[in-house]
Amino acid sequence: MSAQIEQKKLDQWADYLIDYSLDGVDENDIVMIKGEAITWPLMRTLKRKVIQNGAIPDTFVVEPDNDRGQVWGAEMAKHGSLEQIKRVPEWMETRYKDMTKYVEILGAEKPDLFADLPQEKSSAIKKADMPLKEIRLSKPWVLTLYPTQAFADMEDMTLEEYTDIIMQTSLTDPRQLEEVEDPIHEVLDQSDQITVVTEHPAENRELTLKLDISDRNIIKCTGKNNFPDGEIFTSPDARRVKGEIFLDLPVFFDGVNIQGIYLKLEEGQITDYSAQENEEALKTIIETDDGSHRLGEVALGMNQGLETALKHPLFVEKVGGTLHIAIGKSYPRCYVDNPNSEESQQKIEELKEAGVFNSSAQHVDIVSDFREGGVGKAVYLDDQQIFSEDNLWKVK
Repeated sequence: MSAQIEQKKLDQWADYLIDYSLDGVDENDIVMIKGEAITWPLMRTLKRKVIQNGAIPDTFVVEPDNDRGQVWGAEMAKHGSLEQIKRVPEWMETRYKDMTKYVEILGAEKPDLFADLPQEKSSAIKKADMPLKEIRLSKPWVLTLYPTQAFADMEDMTLEEYTDIIMQTSLTDPRQLEEVEDPIHEVLDQSDQITVVTEHPAENRELTLKLDISDRNIIKCTGKNNFPDGEIFTSPDARRVKGEIFLDLPVFFDGVNIQGIYLKLEEGQITDYSAQENEEALKTIIETDDGSHRLGEVALGMNQGLETALKHPLFVEKVGGTLHIAIGKSYPRCYVDNPNSEESQQKIEELKEAGVFNSSAQHVDIVSDFREGGVGKAVYLDDQQIFSEDNLWKVK
């Protein structure tokens, strides 16, 4: 069943994505618009607007067994060999190199088609997809999420209820986030360390995780890459994360929900982990490569309007009053001002060699709730405590 969305709302949504997130398109642009067929109403609206602006649309309709249009889908993971997975057709890379801007519409019709795949081959597909992902991330890009029945079912909601939540946040002017995020951004920008205190509910003990963020760029997110948005993030020194953390909010990954995650890190490396739900999926993430045993991000959710913590990462990580970390790849923007310059790329390579910047085929966000009833107990930016109040992080 498809969501029923008025065309005027689709037009407003597409305008935000084209005119605000991508800063417009013109006759020099080739805009890739990627999503499953079930997201077609928004894909079609975006395609029309791209054409009306004189640009060329590259409409990439994703197969239903493929999570986010990776280089291969579930059939290859189930029936192909590791050698086949490595044989990525040259035209795929050419397609990504040729486009100048990128819109991805998340939303699956049957996510069970790409759930519970063989671990080794699932990890190999992510590795094979990594070069294409890096091309996408080097160009102006934005992600959004289209409501589907399968995603509504995941939240135990009717499609109408789920659609209302998605549309309410997706049609809110993202520029409102600038002022909301300024006070926390200012403190983070002057901090060298984040200390996170959570509680392990099963063991009834406090856990402390320390992350070194010295000399990092602190990034405010106001709808330029994720839509809706609302977070402040950076990448920690991948060598200098230590301690334990519990992450209670469920996150959707490869067709399944993972929840109740415990991590222990020593000298930046994950040395112990567990999950109360779908631990095998967590294992698949962490055992992908060397970098997936380290963290690539720490962030604060700043969207006060997102009161319902939906399970999809695009939404759950933005909820005001939450904190998330990411297993896997660091963000170049947290280390250099212009990731595409030759000088910056050389610096990133040096940081990779030193182990400061983390490389991985994974980047999976997992979330602790610091609102009332969550496992989050305290967050310190150096010695300054911040606190969650009214669905928002504030300086004490």
